Amino acid sequence: MFSLRATRPRPAIIEQYLRFRRVQASFISSTSRKRGPSTKKIPDKINYNPAVSFEDKPDAEHLNFRKVTANDLESLTSPPTEVKMLVRDFIEDSLYNPNYGYFPKQATIFTSKEQMDFGAMRNMDEFQAEVARRYAAYGLDKDGPGRQIWHTPTELFQPWYGQTIAKCLLSEYLLKYFPYGDLVIYEIGAGNGTLAQDILDYIRDEYPDAYDRTRYNIIEISGNLAEMQREKLCAEHPALTVLLPCYGGYKPYQGLVTIDTNGDFATYFSRVTDPLISSFLALRRRLSHAPPIPRLLKDYPSLRSIYTNLPLAPNLSKPEYIPTRLLSLLQTLRKYFPRHRLILSDFSSLPDTIPGICSPVVQTRYQNTTVACSTLFVKQGYFDIFFPTNFERLRDMYEHLLSQPSSPVQGAESIPIRHSPLESNMSPLALGENFFSSFHPKNRRAPLDGVTSSSGLPVGEKKSSVYTHAEFMETYADLERTRLRNGENPILDYYKNVKFLF
Repeated sequence: MFSLRATRPRPAIIEQYLRFRRVQASFISSTSRKRGPSTKKIPDKINYNPAVSFEDKPDAEHLNFRKVTANDLESLTSPPTEVKMLVRDFIEDSLYNPNYGYFPKQATIFTSKEQMDFGAMRNMDEFQAEVARRYAAYGLDKDGPGRQIWHTPTELFQPWYGQTIAKCLLSEYLLKYFPYGDLVIYEIGAGNGTLAQDILDYIRDEYPDAYDRTRYNIIEISGNLAEMQREKLCAEHPALTVLLPCYGGYKPYQGLVTIDTNGDFATYFSRVTDPLISSFLALRRRLSHAPPIPRLLKDYPSLRSIYTNLPLAPNLSKPEYIPTRLLSLLQTLRKYFPRHRLILSDFSSLPDTIPGICSPVVQTRYQNTTVACSTLFVKQGYFDIFFPTNFERLRDMYEHLLSQPSSPVQGAESIPIRHSPLESNMSPLALGENFFSSFHPKNRRAPLDGVTSSSGLPVGEKKSSVYTHAEFMETYADLERTRLRNGENPILDYYKNVKFLF
């Protein structure tokens, strides 16, 4: 992250009953002041950075710890000690380690055994009471962190939410590719498989000809969930496949977390060496996305100099959590699926986040109550960690990456696809994409080489747009299916902090 010596929040104490170790969270931070020589006799004590090590030479013991990634820890049956890792690897290990991670071992997805009869409910109060009743059916928690239950719109509004996504996908496929090309769908993290089931059921029942050309692929990191998805879906929908991937002037500083012999956490910062962090920061500069630095401090070096020399002025900015895993996903899509159409949905804002910029919510359930924590570094596997997404910046990143020239994939196995006769071996772009017209709309991508329309002209896909949850539902959902008797509609009124990219 970039910020000018903005204060890192003071360390907060995690709820005492959990008694888990804690330190202040951070991802990357920056400094604008040149470090003094290591031979300086009187160290500078004016500036401060609570709960983190920001020294030219951090604790020697921590520096000597073995640096690991989440992949390196896959085979461990308990959290590691005497190691250090990037914060993203700590989060990934905490959430997805197959032996002690949150999702493989703790998470329970809220599932309704019966569909809700929305038309029988008078108002939103009755709807919320029905949701509470179904939660209560899971029973009371025992001592310690309870059953980690969380719900999704897929489960609350089954099957109507899944049918909405299906209609969105079909609107593109039937218009542009049917009946010559296959409808190939990839879902990343399918939970109980409910969304996949609702989408495939709808296509099969309403568009059987399109169903014959549909292939559905689930990418699932949890072995338990993958097995459940296969048992639930594969017999009924033979075209579905479940895949388990390999576990797998301002100077920015990357944050690392260390775990000592006793299992205690600490953080320290070093110059950015991680290629993915470097790629993200370079892309942000290219897109002119401003770093989270107060404008006055950024534009006026003299003011910045005065501020950094004030007593008790910190020389680290607030921690910023940058979406390197999301960037990695976009790069993978660009490289391996150059003709994909992406639909993403996630939280665009969250309450009760830990201190920092674009920081996550860290929470657990205790005695049937959800408890938000105030630090990222909590016992691995007992806490959910989830981030808000800046969809407007995501759209810029995504469209920029798609506009870059593609490079051939070395050693990748080709995916068998029945090609469309609209694809030509001789590219119309050989004559120049503006041969037929010098006008190219700003809301459309540059035509892909070798992909033509039925008239033989280059095709340029419409650029992705950002929708609020309500806007997306109003565009694609059958709203009468979820309307309450007084006219209210929970599929529109819920999830106001969720957005779509499509």
